Amino acid sequence: METWILPALLGVGLAAATGFRTFLPLLGLGLAARFQVFGMELADAMTWLDSTPALIALGIATVVELAADKIPAVDHALSAVGTVIRPIAGAVAAGAAFSHFDPMVAAIAGLIIGAPTALAFHAAQAGTRVVSTGTTLGLANPFISAGEDLAAIFTTLLAMLAPILIPLLLAVMLYGLWRLWRFVRRPAVSRRPSS
Repeated sequence: METWILPALLGVGLAAATGFRTFLPLLGLGLAARFQVFGMELADAMTWLDSTPALIALGIATVVELAADKIPAVDHALSAVGTVIRPIAGAVAAGAAFSHFDPMVAAIAGLIIGAPTALAFHAAQAGTRVVSTGTTLGLANPFISAGEDLAAIFTTLLAMLAPILIPLLLAVMLYGLWRLWRFVRRPAVSRRPSS
């Protein structure tokens, strides 16, 4: 049972980070495995993540995603595509965390843990972005995007350094997203005509 706990927490943390940024957690995971940082090992089926071509592709994709998410309208297109891609990335990241398990077990664990976690954080992120666009005409979106960048980086690093802290971090993040959603939504509610 203990052998499942840390990989599951690592997988949940990485999957949550993919809910904010698709490629950044995969790039961090690949780099950590490639340079053997944080004692990171990948599941056998996921060793392609630390290959040179994969790291180059993930690096380029990360830079493009980070930049494009700051552009009005493009950020919403990325969010729409992310509804499909981020759960897949979450499943890959979570599956890669189960390095000492049979590849089939790692893949199933990735699907069970990674896809729903990534989708949940993506849905929270997308909802906040829609409310922000409606209330600030998108002017706050680049700032929210920068905060999401930091959240993805911090979550990825914490998942690799201290996966045991991931449940606490995710609870704080969900609370923060809820508070942000309420804060951004408040002007729209106050403008409604009273009946």
